[in-house]
Amino acid sequence: MTTAQQRRFEGRVALVTGAASGIGAAAARQLAAEGARVHVVDLAEEAARTVADGIGGVAHGVDVADPDAVRALFETVASEDGRVDVVVHAAGIDDPVAKGHIYEAAEKGEPVDVLSRLEDPTWRRIHAVNLDGTFHILREAVRTMRPIGGGAIVTIGSSAAFDTLVGYPHYASSKAAVHALSQSVAKEVIHFGIRVNTVAPGPVDTAMAARTPESVRKRMNDGSAFGYATAEQLSESICYLASDQASNVVGAVLLSNGGRFTV
Repeated sequence: MTTAQQRRFEGRVALVTGAASGIGAAAARQLAAEGARVHVVDLAEEAARTVADGIGGVAHGVDVADPDAVRALFETVASEDGRVDVVVHAAGIDDPVAKGHIYEAAEKGEPVDVLSRLEDPTWRRIHAVNLDGTFHILREAVRTMRPIGGGAIVTIGSSAAFDTLVGYPHYASSKAAVHALSQSVAKEVIHFGIRVNTVAPGPVDTAMAARTPESVRKRMNDGSAFGYATAEQLSESICYLASDQASNVVGAVLLSNGGRFTV
C-alpha cells in the first residue's frame, strides 16, 4: 500500500454488511486501517462485535432481508455519526443443501438434479437476502447520503451471475439481479453525487466456500491460475471502488475471479 492510500478514508463513516466474517470482515478491517469509523453489520451480532472490537468500530445485529431493521440501522448510524460516506454491502447467503446435491451427482456420475427438489422457502430466502437485502441497503444508503451531497456504495455480486454453476439457479439468478439493480441505481443516483459499483468475485476462500464439497470446489476453480482468492484480495478491489481514486467509475461490475473467464 502506498503512502497516498494509507489514509484514503480518513474522517469518513463506513457501514459494512456481512462483516462478521469473510469478505465483509476484510473490507471492514481495511476501511478502519485507512482511517474510517466502521459500523460492522451482520445477522451474527456476537461475531460482528468481535470484528468491531478489533478495529475500534461499532457492531449491529441486522437481517438485511428486513426492511424495517435496515431503516432503523441507518437512522441509528446517522444519529450517532451524522453521516454515512461509504457503504459496502457484502451480506449474502448460499445454499449448502443444493451444493450437497451437486456433490452427490458428481460422486455418482449422474446429471445434477437440483431444480426439481428446490422448495419455495429456499428460493425465497436466497432472494430475500441476496436481492431484497441489496435493495433495502441501497435505498436506505441513498436516503442517508443525499443530504450530505454524496457517497460511495459497493455491492457484492458474483461471477456466478455470468458463469453459472449447474445446479445453482437460485443463487445465480439472485446475483445477476444484484448486478442489474446496482447498475440501474448507479445511473439514477450519480446525479446526487452517489457512486454505486459492484464487485463480482469468483471462488473466495471464506467460511461460505468451506461448506462447498471438494469435488465441487475443484470444478468451480477450473480455469484459474490463481486458485481461490483471499478475502483480503477482494477487499482491495472494494476499497478502490469506494475511494476517490475511482471517482469516475460508476455502475461498474468489476470481475475478480483470477481469470477464470472474461465478459
